[in-house]
Amino acid sequence: MTTGFSSGSCRFADYFVICGLDTESGLEPDELSGENFEQSPLRRTFKSKVLAHYPDNVEWNPFDQDAVGMLCMPKGLSFRTQMDSREPQFHSFIITREDGSRTYGFALTFFEEVTSKQICSAMQTLYHMHNAEQYDILHTPTSPRGPEDQRHQHTPSRPVLHAAPAISRLQRFNSYDISRDTLYVSKCICLITPMAFAQACRKVLQQLHQAVTSPQPPPLPLESYIFNILYEVPLPPAGRSLKFSGVYGPVVCQRPSTSELPLFDFAISEMFNLLGVENVLQLFTCALLEMQILLYSQHYQRLMTVAESITALMFPFQWQHVYVPILPASLLHFLDAPVPYLMGLHSNGQDDRTKLELPQEANLCFVDIDNHFIELPEELPQFPNKLEFIQEISEVLMSFGVSPEGNIYSSDSQAKYRGFRSADMVSDKRNGNLASPLNSYLLRENETIARLQALVKRTGVSLDKDASSNKDVRVQCDEEELKMHQLNIQVREVFANRFTQMFADYDVFVIQPSHDKESWFTNRDQMQNFDKASFLSDQPEPYLPFLSRFLETQMFASFIDSKILCHDDEEKEHTLRVFDARVDKIRMLNVRTPTLRTSMYQKCTNIEEAAIEMRVSKIDHTALHPHLLDMKIGQGRYEQGFFPRLQSDVLSTGPTSNKWAKRSAPAQWRRRDRQKQHAEHLYLDNDQREKYIQEARNLGTTIRQPKLSNLSPSVIAQTNWKFVEGLLKECRNKTKRMLVEKMGREAVELGHGEVSITGVEENTLIASLCDLLERIWSHGLQVKQGKSALWSHLLHYQDSKEKKNATPGSLGRKSDGGGSVMPPLKISLIQDMRHIQNMSEIKTDVGKARAWVRLSMEKKLLSRHLKQLLSDHELTKKLYKRYAFLRCDDEKEQFLYHLLSFNAVDYFCFTNVFTTIMIPYHVVVVPSKKLGGSMFTANPWVCVSGELAETGVLQVPRNTLEITFECQNLGKLTTVQMGHDNTGLYAKWLVECVMVRNEITGHTYKFPCGRWLGKGVDDGSLERILVGELMTPSTENDERMCRTPPMQQSPGMMRRFVTISPNSKPKLNTGQIQEGVGEAINGIVKHFHKPEKERGSLTLLLCGEYGLVWALEQVFQHGFKSPRLFKNVFIWDFLEKAQVYFESAEQREVTPDENWQTRVRHFCRFMRAINNTPRNIGKDGKFQMLVCLGARDHLLHHWIALLADCPITSQMYEDTALIKDRSLVNSLIRVLQTLQEFNITLEASLVKGVGI
Repeated sequence: MTTGFSSGSCRFADYFVICGLDTESGLEPDELSGENFEQSPLRRTFKSKVLAHYPDNVEWNPFDQDAVGMLCMPKGLSFRTQMDSREPQFHSFIITREDGSRTYGFALTFFEEVTSKQICSAMQTLYHMHNAEQYDILHTPTSPRGPEDQRHQHTPSRPVLHAAPAISRLQRFNSYDISRDTLYVSKCICLITPMAFAQACRKVLQQLHQAVTSPQPPPLPLESYIFNILYEVPLPPAGRSLKFSGVYGPVVCQRPSTSELPLFDFAISEMFNLLGVENVLQLFTCALLEMQILLYSQHYQRLMTVAESITALMFPFQWQHVYVPILPASLLHFLDAPVPYLMGLHSNGQDDRTKLELPQEANLCFVDIDNHFIELPEELPQFPNKLEFIQEISEVLMSFGVSPEGNIYSSDSQAKYRGFRSADMVSDKRNGNLASPLNSYLLRENETIARLQALVKRTGVSLDKDASSNKDVRVQCDEEELKMHQLNIQVREVFANRFTQMFADYDVFVIQPSHDKESWFTNRDQMQNFDKASFLSDQPEPYLPFLSRFLETQMFASFIDSKILCHDDEEKEHTLRVFDARVDKIRMLNVRTPTLRTSMYQKCTNIEEAAIEMRVSKIDHTALHPHLLDMKIGQGRYEQGFFPRLQSDVLSTGPTSNKWAKRSAPAQWRRRDRQKQHAEHLYLDNDQREKYIQEARNLGTTIRQPKLSNLSPSVIAQTNWKFVEGLLKECRNKTKRMLVEKMGREAVELGHGEVSITGVEENTLIASLCDLLERIWSHGLQVKQGKSALWSHLLHYQDSKEKKNATPGSLGRKSDGGGSVMPPLKISLIQDMRHIQNMSEIKTDVGKARAWVRLSMEKKLLSRHLKQLLSDHELTKKLYKRYAFLRCDDEKEQFLYHLLSFNAVDYFCFTNVFTTIMIPYHVVVVPSKKLGGSMFTANPWVCVSGELAETGVLQVPRNTLEITFECQNLGKLTTVQMGHDNTGLYAKWLVECVMVRNEITGHTYKFPCGRWLGKGVDDGSLERILVGELMTPSTENDERMCRTPPMQQSPGMMRRFVTISPNSKPKLNTGQIQEGVGEAINGIVKHFHKPEKERGSLTLLLCGEYGLVWALEQVFQHGFKSPRLFKNVFIWDFLEKAQVYFESAEQREVTPDENWQTRVRHFCRFMRAINNTPRNIGKDGKFQMLVCLGARDHLLHHWIALLADCPITSQMYEDTALIKDRSLVNSLIRVLQTLQEFNITLEASLVKGVGI
């Protein structure tokens, strides 16, 4: 894609370059490209040089000799003899500057005979030496390790040496004999251009090469053609086509207009041929989620085609990270980069994938292009509507005769559309686009024109003229190329359409900065620029796993940044303008409210390929023809088969009077102005804005491409230092983002509105943290084992520790006679690893590492565990190189400090994700110390319920009052039902609380009780439902707290004291009671306004402290007459009396109206059902059940109205009671009515045994 090409250039090509063998300096082996000398000299690589480039320099694109040399011949020089094949090879490459702008290179590599005697004899000498060595090796009997075993991993093609039979093979390969053989060496001609006109450049170079190899000399000296393309051929203006002359024929290039998709001139069909649609879509998903992507192929052009095609299909988003489609052999250490990258690695066609030692694979997408094969990272979410999308792409490909499964044998130079037949005509017919008179004409006439007409017809132009008049539609470029453009456009439109559909209403969610631009830039890291939660809440459920991760990427953030930075259309970047125009179009077509998202698949309808055909059938501009130059006599001669030394005097400067070559670069342009010039020419129209975006986005992505220069250790060290800084910065931003999301409050203060975090989003953030940890752990690894660097380090640590102490660490639980205290779990990194290793559900190392990180996060031990892991300095030294992140002490400390901040919030990222695993739980019942629990004779039981499941009844041994049991993950715990069987002499029991602990995560829940269980004591209940809360594992005094009698516990015990000793009743006034009811209802309303995945426990809001049940208890307690000193009267007693009154009133038929009757009937039915329950839940338990059922069936406000008017109330309440105050009761009814709109589902434990 042509994002950010340097706009200083208005010429078609900036440089013409020749690379090859420098006969002066002779044969220099290319050590950097990872070679060794075991292979025969013809198979080794030697250093290539840039022999010449014209002009010397252009100011807007300074010539980078190292980079161009490396990329023209990434493997250096290669030699051949007349026996080998010597086909010319074309490839393109890209040079990314530090500011992210790019220039393109197009190179044609061919073989020339070596004329220099020195070089030939040098080669002969190398052969003699080589043969002697090989002979020694082959005839040394004690040779357990051939040199082959120690060979470097990334070597290019070579003979593989085995023992004896290799002799014959040696003779075959090592056949260079100066007297008998002709030696050839590779040479490369190359155009460096500001825009990627791949097809045009390929033609220019092929014609130049043809001119040199053909028996007849070309019409003009080569200099004329090269001068022409450098100085006299302009870039075509947007939306126009341009024709200029090659050596033998015209070359046409055309550039899309500002309303079309950006320029793209590689054959996308080739990528589909090589990989197949399914693989392409998986690769596309990895690229969008900014994984590390490594392409692998023997053909440079394939690497480039796949990389450029994938990034072009991302429109309107742009790849923001390291982008090196062809990684020169000398830069292999760059695969160590702990950042997202898209790189292409050249394979020699012999080593298979297993030989490749890649530093990190936890997050790697490995694409073996030549073998039609792709390896994906784990847990890759599916692209939305994947199947329909594949279907749509396949239809487009098939209409051009390209197989959706891919076809590995497709020719490389140009994906063939030979199998085209009239497949697309058929599809046109299906669309009813072809008139029948046209049909017969089609059969006679050229297919391309036919397609043109089908299109014209589609676009509604009348075609009823006599067919013969159409013969003048001459397409100026060849058919193949037109087909390529048409296919490209159709496929790209289908991809672009996915994003316009998915983000049709994205701008509604863009958060415009409240401050001025300047301060926005300075605080860019902290600002949220997109309302992710609201956007995701509108999306169909199946999209969420992909979208929630995509919204976290750099490319999405940059896209939104550029949206924020330009308010009107004038300022917009090209891609953004085109995208917004499409979004507007979709909105006009879809009259439905744009914010209501459906997952209905909508196919792409606007494919505008007519523009291209118009451009190529009617050429807009024609460049000057090549002409004779003012050359000295005798210049411009050439020898067939050799690319000549060109005349630099005529090529180094352009024509003086050329109306558009405003700047021809002064040759003596000095280097120190380079930075200044660079800044001026970067993006001339709105350089300020671009600079801002670059700065704003330089978070950890300062490196777009490795410095392509001679790699001294210091350069490598500097690169790695940049990585270390980048990783630390990324860690800081990630932890901050996760905390802000989690805490919400802080976010609200920063002006981000209510922030809530969904399960999906939390998962996304944690997955990206795991991913960051994997990248940190694989930076600077010495030896790689397994796909997860982090897990491999943990295993090493586990081994070393287990060797030291053969005794396995116990769980560290001691039973304390009374069982009153539950000491916290022993903190053990190894124990946590064992938990993960025991989980049969997780099969891979990467999965284990992620599970371990989740568990450590939930236990708030991540920082502590990693610190412990890294404290084994010997191990770290053994595993990591000196420059690795984990060996930079300061950065490591800061990193652990950032992770420490996670301890401020509660994560359930382990419990909520691994829902099917078996987990041991430990339960302790804590009886009250005061009132002789020791005499208790009955047999107690408990039943624990959580958000995911419940246990069923578990008997608790009477003497220890604690049990440990294993069951499937219950999720967050919500209630404990407990009771006893009322046997023995003393079956009365005062229980203070029940404690339950998850033995893997260490989460401890406390279920306060503070009531008696027993007949004839308290409210006569034999079982109670307790609602629990997670305890924060703070300091030791938590444990001491448990021993205090319930009286001095938090005010949450309030309602429980009321009935134990009526005299010490805490008096609440009516205002406080109203406030209590209001807050309880408010809690429930808020609960239902959260997205489903984020809601807490409803049980807690109903029955927990200060919940709805407590609040209504306060209402009924207020002004309740207490009869005698020692007799407790319960609210339930009052309700039962009211029930009796209502039932008798019904029989007497003193009924005010029908409404009243239905209400009474409901009330009595519920009262009877609760009283008839087989459970011994006591009077307060029954009241709790009534309130819960009333809330569920939206009857509470009716019942309050009934009871307020009931004569029993006036008997049992004092005149000042709240229930007798008409206006207070009315406001209470109004508050309770707000619950009507919610669908309240009760936990099974709350309504067990009631059949309503």
